[in-house]
Amino acid sequence: MRNGHTIVLGTIPTGTLLYHGAIRNRFPTTPDWVAMDPEESTFFCREPSEEGCWHLTLSTAHPLKIVYFDGSSAAKLDAGCMDAQDIITWGKVLPERTIMEIERINALCQWGEQYGLDGFVSEVMLCNFTSGVRVVSFSKLANPDPRGIPPRDSSRPFPRLFESVHAGSWYNRFPGDTRIKLDLTGLVSFYDTELVPSLVAERFGKERWDHRLLNISDDDILNVKVRLTEVLTRRETCTSGVDWMSLLRTIVNRYAERLELMQYLLNTSLSNDTSQMIATTKRAQVQLRIMLTPYILFSAVPEQGSESIDWAQPIFKLCATSHTESITYSPCMTPSERLLLRATEQTTKEICRVVTRMWASGVLLGLDGFLNSKANLDTIAVAALIYKWKAEVSSLMYWLDWSVWVKCQPDCSPEVCSTISSYADCYKYLALVGNVLLDHLARQLSEERTNPATWA
Repeated sequence: MRNGHTIVLGTIPTGTLLYHGAIRNRFPTTPDWVAMDPEESTFFCREPSEEGCWHLTLSTAHPLKIVYFDGSSAAKLDAGCMDAQDIITWGKVLPERTIMEIERINALCQWGEQYGLDGFVSEVMLCNFTSGVRVVSFSKLANPDPRGIPPRDSSRPFPRLFESVHAGSWYNRFPGDTRIKLDLTGLVSFYDTELVPSLVAERFGKERWDHRLLNISDDDILNVKVRLTEVLTRRETCTSGVDWMSLLRTIVNRYAERLELMQYLLNTSLSNDTSQMIATTKRAQVQLRIMLTPYILFSAVPEQGSESIDWAQPIFKLCATSHTESITYSPCMTPSERLLLRATEQTTKEICRVVTRMWASGVLLGLDGFLNSKANLDTIAVAALIYKWKAEVSSLMYWLDWSVWVKCQPDCSPEVCSTISSYADCYKYLALVGNVLLDHLARQLSEERTNPATWA
């Protein structure tokens, strides 16, 4: 996953509470930041005297129109997570302006005024505290733990800082923060190679973490701004009606744990004990069949004595197209939806290509319990197949790079809170609003696999 590359139109629904830690008894009169949870806002709630602090709670009076930048929330760093914001704010990426917060929020709000925007979300930036929101309370709270260096006494933790990070971690996994609604029919991605072709060569051969918008062309910046203007000014737009978030998540749910299990089985399959090696490999073959069960056709059987796996091609085709074929006939689709459709098609096509070829090769070797099963297996061939499968699964998972695989292994204990380095760098996966797959899918269009995503 690489953030700093996606912009999406969205809303914050009516009745949503927003929180602001104030300095002194002073109501905000200029654009400022609000939090979705009080644990985050109270971290900034303070007075110089340390005698209590003022805390503002707001409620949205109507749906707030916002623009969402995928990023790393409050972690403002110059490693790429702010690139998309920079393009809109300054007209180009300016790392030296990363921490110019006041200038940034003022420039964004000034730009957004022409489109009727109420604010922006990476962390929530509210442009006007007197429009679209109602005051629930503006109270002087008892003094939280002092900000600054934690006490040396380990028996006195620094709860305010911890709880700020902890509250953010509640939304690290799908569906993320459901209080922010994204309209994926208005998604703009810098991985859209038709919209932003100048970055294709720039990314070639680089690790995903090194993808930046630094060398984007002026023409492509204009293309993005024109597309974003179209999204922000459209009225009654004809859309497909597809629930893209659910579709994308269905694909992740279907394959993520199973691929992870396959990787685990294959990593434990090589053994000096031949019988154990074969037993583990057969379990892996079972998992491959399970993944393909809805697509294994009765008529798809290998030819006697043939080493070709072309007989499995109809299985691959059915697997690769089941989730998207009906959508392709939609009479109405926005450019953003067409991008998501193409990316989804390429993703499912590559998953099904790899999994079907693995399963078919296992069938030919006699590992499958239902098709072409053999009592006496060639152990040397089985060992070679294991190595091949391991490489194929690892390559596929590396290419997919799904955020559900970003986790501690083994899992952390209940007394440990892992933030997956969200404040150490800006490689935080898209966790705020749950679009854990969007940036990856859009990016698929600009990348190629060592083996092309075709049956051959």
